[in-house]
Amino acid sequence: MKLTTTLAIALGVGALAACNNNTPQEQAADNIEANAEIVADNLEEAADNATTENAEDALENQADATREAGEENADATREGADADGNSAN
Repeated sequence: MKLTTTLAIALGVGALAACNNNTPQEQAADNIEANAEIVADNLEEAADNATTENAEDALENQADATREAGEENADATREGADADGNSAN
């Protein structure tokens, strides 16, 4: 699972680098997503070490919610950049 997650993150970072959107808002959005992904990965690792099924499920749900929140916050940051006219698009 660690290898798959690492490869997915590397692929995502590579795709983002290819976009060449270097505005401060885009960089901030990328950082938001990356940080959320790291936290979610840590939660999944904790879930793997959980002693009960309920604890494992709760941690996995929290990881999913963390990823979703990170994506939503990043999207809001990007949309705010678009509304300001500061976007590279």
